[in-house]
Amino acid sequence: MKKTWLYRLREQGKYVFDAVTREDLKNNFLQAIPFWVASLLTGLVAVGYSKLFNYSENLLQAILHGDSWIIFLITPACFLAAWYIIRFAPTARGSGIPQVMAAIDMSGARPEGRIRALLNVRVILVKISSSLLMVLGGGAIGREGPTIQLAGGIFRLVNRMTPRSWPQLGQKSFILTGAAAGLAAAFNTPLGGVVFAIEELAKIHISVFRTALFTAVIIAGLTAQGLLGPYLYLGYPDVRGLPLSTFAGVVVAAILAGLLGGLMGKIILKIMRWKKRFTRPETVLFIIVTGLGIAAVAYFANSHILGSGKELMNEVLFTDRKAVTWDTMLVRFAGIILSFNIGAAGGVFAPSLAAGASVGALLCHVFHVSGANANILILSGMVGFLTGVTRTPFTSAILVLEMTDRHSVIFHLMVAAMVSNIVALIVDKQSLYGQLKQEYLEAGVGPAAPPVSKSGNDD
Repeated sequence: MKKTWLYRLREQGKYVFDAVTREDLKNNFLQAIPFWVASLLTGLVAVGYSKLFNYSENLLQAILHGDSWIIFLITPACFLAAWYIIRFAPTARGSGIPQVMAAIDMSGARPEGRIRALLNVRVILVKISSSLLMVLGGGAIGREGPTIQLAGGIFRLVNRMTPRSWPQLGQKSFILTGAAAGLAAAFNTPLGGVVFAIEELAKIHISVFRTALFTAVIIAGLTAQGLLGPYLYLGYPDVRGLPLSTFAGVVVAAILAGLLGGLMGKIILKIMRWKKRFTRPETVLFIIVTGLGIAAVAYFANSHILGSGKELMNEVLFTDRKAVTWDTMLVRFAGIILSFNIGAAGGVFAPSLAAGASVGALLCHVFHVSGANANILILSGMVGFLTGVTRTPFTSAILVLEMTDRHSVIFHLMVAAMVSNIVALIVDKQSLYGQLKQEYLEAGVGPAAPPVSKSGNDD
């Protein structure tokens, strides 16, 4: 039987389609394996780190319940140890997010040694050790920023170990995906991880590796959930039956929180630059005095200066004690600034949320607000303060939304995010993370490299 031209064309098309499909499936599978492995490792490390962090925080409280005066020994000693350990990996200090941002910007354009100096095994180990000592000493730090740097380092290491014969995605894609997976695992907020990658980190078209990004966030998040259970970072605050007039309170909370968040970032940077002139003995003296100062405030005035602040958030959101006085807001604000300038490891995500919660709770005290109306002010303060620090309004709103599972107030949180972002821009045009990233880009991290021009690396 003679084959027609249409039959031959169909047969040829079917052959080509089958061949392409088989090759694409193979390439996609080989590309996916490193992301799956790195995501699983990220979830495991994030869970282990979370448990150690919470244990250290609880251990401090247990010690203080026995002999509260011992804080005058523990705080300066732990702060000094946390600072000293950083000398073994200087790029492990601080939050970790600026380091990841700098590594993403360097990928493909800078010597590999500079990226390795920001994301390697030693940095991971020092980051964990230093931050645990800080929180044991009562430092107002969080684990979320450090988890992002840990995840970025894990993804980079897996990328380096991938066989060269396999189809490759760029190192930038791996580090960015790792950062998103780290945030998702730390907060149990998969959407927050994706939005953070797009809003804060991505400098390339995300469609190139969107499947890898989504898959990594899901695997890391599910690993954390599998070990910790399907938890919410905070819980289910009551926000039922809010009248339209609450938007006025949301705007007020956002303005105050955005202003303070932006101001806090500016003060942190000013103190950091002032400290650069210190000699080693002067730095040691600064750490001891700071540790004793925080201990004195906690012992004589207000213990809310200690720790990440999650206890404060739970108190104002889930008990009848919605209102706090000005001193609680002040000590949360000051605690973050002082702890960050110790020069050890520790993030500002969770502490910023707690500081924002104290802003909203202070407004509840001033205006005698209670119940669901108070909760929306507190949530708006959390979104506003975090936006003021990070300048990522969508990430801040989505994070708080996912941490509380309160989808009915999405518009309230978005309004708070946008208003606070505008206010923070008036305080300082660049975010804390953006300016710290710029310093890493210009500092010549790692082996000798050509200087970086400012014009090519602005946010």
